[in-house]
Amino acid sequence: MRAWFPYPLLLIALLVMWLLLNQSAAPGSIVVGVVLSTLLGWVTVKLQPTQSRLHRLRQIGSFSLVVAADIIRSNVAVAGTILRARRTPTNSGFMTVDVDLENENALALLACILTATPGTAWLEYDRRQKNLLLHVLDIENEDLWRRTVKRYAAGLKEVLK
Repeated sequence: MRAWFPYPLLLIALLVMWLLLNQSAAPGSIVVGVVLSTLLGWVTVKLQPTQSRLHRLRQIGSFSLVVAADIIRSNVAVAGTILRARRTPTNSGFMTVDVDLENENALALLACILTATPGTAWLEYDRRQKNLLLHVLDIENEDLWRRTVKRYAAGLKEVLK
């Protein structure tokens, strides 16, 4: 039974979502919903990420506070850059950062952190060369950005194993 319906709660949630989107509980809608939710359940079996374990739970809180402080600081910096854009042109550009992360979940969290930080955008990660391509709104100090990204990567490497 588990082979036919690998994630029963997901299947039920998808079926309910399908019926709500169609605004119909007709037998045809139910059959199509069951078929689609079953197919999507089989697809999700192939999408299972690697398992990560949390280590050093005390560092999670301090790491989260550092990230939150950096996001707030970046919000203020981006606001200043936008407000002074008429007087001083912005120095936006692309940069690469060498990142030594193997864990897929840590890479995904790093992407979320960098994307949530205003003024930065994660563009590409090359697994073979282990470098990350970023776009930075105001790239005055590339070394500071590199140190920041490497600090995030080191924190994630310690927390997720």
